[in-house]
Amino acid sequence: MSMQIATDVDCYINQGIITKSRYNAILSCVDKTRYIDFYIKKQIDVNEENILQYNKKLLDILIKDRTTGRNIIWATSDYEEYGDAYGSNCEILSTLITGSKNNIIRPRAAKSRDNQINRTREKAEVFTPSWICNAQNNLVDEQWFDRANVFNYTKDKQWQATKEKIVFPDDKKHTWQKYVDSNRMEITCGEAPYLVSRYDTVTGKYIEIEKRIGLLDRKLRVVNENTEDIQDWYKWTIRAFQSIYGFEYQGDNLLLARENLLYTFIDNMKFKFNILPNAKQLQEIATIISWNIWQMDGLTYTVPMCDMAQKKEQLSFFDKDNTTQYCRIKDWRAKEIITFKSLVEKA
Repeated sequence: MSMQIATDVDCYINQGIITKSRYNAILSCVDKTRYIDFYIKKQIDVNEENILQYNKKLLDILIKDRTTGRNIIWATSDYEEYGDAYGSNCEILSTLITGSKNNIIRPRAAKSRDNQINRTREKAEVFTPSWICNAQNNLVDEQWFDRANVFNYTKDKQWQATKEKIVFPDDKKHTWQKYVDSNRMEITCGEAPYLVSRYDTVTGKYIEIEKRIGLLDRKLRVVNENTEDIQDWYKWTIRAFQSIYGFEYQGDNLLLARENLLYTFIDNMKFKFNILPNAKQLQEIATIISWNIWQMDGLTYTVPMCDMAQKKEQLSFFDKDNTTQYCRIKDWRAKEIITFKSLVEKA
């Protein structure tokens, strides 16, 4: 494993062909009003209460830690004012971020100036403007395609998306499928601005789907341009999500990153077919995200504060286990679970 619309369309669901109108009619077999609340176009700050009301299992997946089998932890003292359950080494539970505590987790751009400064001072948290993310992602693609300006043209701090279909090199190692499958990772990803660019993490400004510049955004553009029916589109969209990785220390940022990837999936299905995914599809994508966007201390390759958690759980001398639990991720092509540490050691 290496890292680097108005008319009906045919939709393939469960091996059967249905029209777009029928697809919408059976959408998840849930109340559409709840779905509308859950998915609001151009929504920047994702509403955890709406996710819970739409599908509790979906929210449970988004806060899952695949290494520990429990939930991701706060790993920040920012929320301790809300009570003991919000301590740094406590798990993020759905009950703690919904109901009366809904929207306590907010994107950096929506946080107070003082809070932003404190997080920068205490955790060295600095978010990168989208134009810089774009410039650096362009360098990655320039090397892969062996030419510049593949997805957009830049000028000063702005960019203009190319309008033509992406042309791939004329060799078997650089097909559109190879591009979608090529692994990419954002380290200490925060809200994942290098992976998906639903909004500028510094200004909070929404970015239209045609102008998005994230590494996953680019893969999804390629999938949108090279597939026609929804079955083929969904197959390659899954592979695109399986090829994108990122880790983050603080639990609130990690949840925001996961939500941003999930909503990017919804945005693209709506953009491509003018339909919304069903609950099963959302859970499948969320499961991939929960494996690929994980919580980790980048210095130790373990879950943040894992030593504190282990000491808290040790009941006696004989229960003590000094085995370090390194963060686990999934290699989807090889169909195996590996530790990130082992991946680094092979590099």
